[in-house]
Amino acid sequence: TVKGDVHDIGKNIVGVVLQCNNYDVIDLGVMVPCAKILETARQENVDIIGLSGLITPSLEEMAFLAGEMQREGFTIPLLIGGATTSRAHTAVKIETQYTGPVVHVQDASRAVGVASALLSDDGREEYVAGVKAEYDAIRIHRASSGKATRLVSLADARANRMQIDWAATPAPVPNRPGVTVFDSWPLDDLVSRIDWTPFFQTWELAGHYPDILQDAVVGETARSLWADAQAMLGRIVSERWLTARAVVGLFPANAVGDDIALWSTEAARGGERAATIHTIRQQMAKADGRPNMALADFVAPVESGVPDWVGAFAVTTGQGIDARVAAFEAAHDDYNAILLKALADRLAEALAERLHETVRREHWGYAAGEALDNQALIQESYQGIRPAPGYPACPDHTEKRTLFRLLDVPALTGITLTESCAMLPTASVSGWYFWRPEARYFGTGMIGEDQVADLARRKGMAAEEMGRWLAPIRA
Repeated sequence: TVKGDVHDIGKNIVGVVLQCNNYDVIDLGVMVPCAKILETARQENVDIIGLSGLITPSLEEMAFLAGEMQREGFTIPLLIGGATTSRAHTAVKIETQYTGPVVHVQDASRAVGVASALLSDDGREEYVAGVKAEYDAIRIHRASSGKATRLVSLADARANRMQIDWAATPAPVPNRPGVTVFDSWPLDDLVSRIDWTPFFQTWELAGHYPDILQDAVVGETARSLWADAQAMLGRIVSERWLTARAVVGLFPANAVGDDIALWSTEAARGGERAATIHTIRQQMAKADGRPNMALADFVAPVESGVPDWVGAFAVTTGQGIDARVAAFEAAHDDYNAILLKALADRLAEALAERLHETVRREHWGYAAGEALDNQALIQESYQGIRPAPGYPACPDHTEKRTLFRLLDVPALTGITLTESCAMLPTASVSGWYFWRPEARYFGTGMIGEDQVADLARRKGMAAEEMGRWLAPIRA
């Protein structure tokens, strides 16, 4: 996993699959600098380099590494994988940096086929030529699609912001404003809140839980995995393998342009700020009267004189996991090491869901009468959203730094940030709370250079640095 990124479940599954097919795998772990990857590749005389990453800054690191491979005269194949990677990004941003073979691998099950084709004496040239032709076609299509020309100016996008009648729904004052800490959330309270469908997707078993357990193709494998997961989950809870911690804060707030000012106290509203959330606005041309949205649109603007509130949270279920994983790996038990990480991730998401429910019903109290079953919670049938920095509605990962300072997350939960703003432990979730009925999830899509420069100015960051963080969404 490349520098700054700590996610490794997918990488580890790929390693196991390759080893089961008689490939020698050198696993360098996570947060691996480019220099170490290339140095090891030379020392071990490897046939292929594989890069993995989950957070979007990893995409830029992969492109940088491809350029370094070119500069240092490498010719061996480069494999690209991970949840945020894609054929299109590989074709446009990575393959253009390196003349050797570059292949995006969609999932672990395809890794063996790709490696076999790349190392084949007979079929390699034809396979590599086919991939290059495919990526050429992707670049030509993207260049001719005119996506960048379908952007509107930032000024026009702001003029088309979402309109809300602020006086129609007054903001509810939280029952517990300020910061609340949970040192040890009961693990048994989270088990019933787990969304199991992503758990099976982690293992690349397609289907929705519980139907997947009876699936004609993958049902038998899914049932076996499910049984193992239930057995380990029972031990996690009963033997307290993990500690679940959380912190939540509810703050008086108002939108100031595309930013959200969080006031230090209700009395300081309009003056002293506890923090500023910088949001990104959609700039793609809209039809049918649809607005160009930003998260700031869900908060009453300061000039309206209407008081509003915004929340922030961070949760983890990863405290204690390292020693357990190390024990499994020392016993060469990769399967249970991966299983534990996958379950910890599910518990973290369950805690995020459970905490949000507690906030809606009790701490904030704007949905005190809410009574939803777990399926309704998974389908987000409640009022309000909890977007996370680094995801489609707020793709700027550096906003995590603001959130972490605001809530003193490292001191209160033990969660830290890497240089690329990945969270450690990996079984962690953080984000914002927006309460309004009109609030909904969206993707910013691609943005123009005028917004990149404007955001850099608002954040006090060099435009070049801001551009690197926003590279995946720059048109």
